[in-house]
Amino acid sequence: MAHYLLSVHGVEGEVREPPSEAAMRETQRRLGDVERDLKATGSWVFSARLDEPAAARVVREAVDGLLTTDGPFSEGKEHLGGFYLIEAADLDAALGWAGRVTAAIHAPIEVRPLAGFA
Repeated sequence: MAHYLLSVHGVEGEVREPPSEAAMRETQRRLGDVERDLKATGSWVFSARLDEPAAARVVREAVDGLLTTDGPFSEGKEHLGGFYLIEAADLDAALGWAGRVTAAIHAPIEVRPLAGFA
């Protein structure tokens, strides 16, 4: 089994219609179903939702030591909002899980295999 990162992406400043209370409950229910199924099949390894990009800090080597700067590593508008680390038989299986997540949360999911995990 291979490991895959399913990363949830968002666009900074993107205006989305706030969901109704019923729509929010439905999203949480669908995501809960996906997460229960991931765990039941032994595919779930770890997942997390990340804070806003402005909360990030970047640490770099500098001539006189380390330099810490505020904000995300890249200055792009797109940012990582959260992720799942899963175990799947192959890329098609990982894509299937990603399809269920994107259908539940209505956000793009990038699927990337972890190097060196077979």
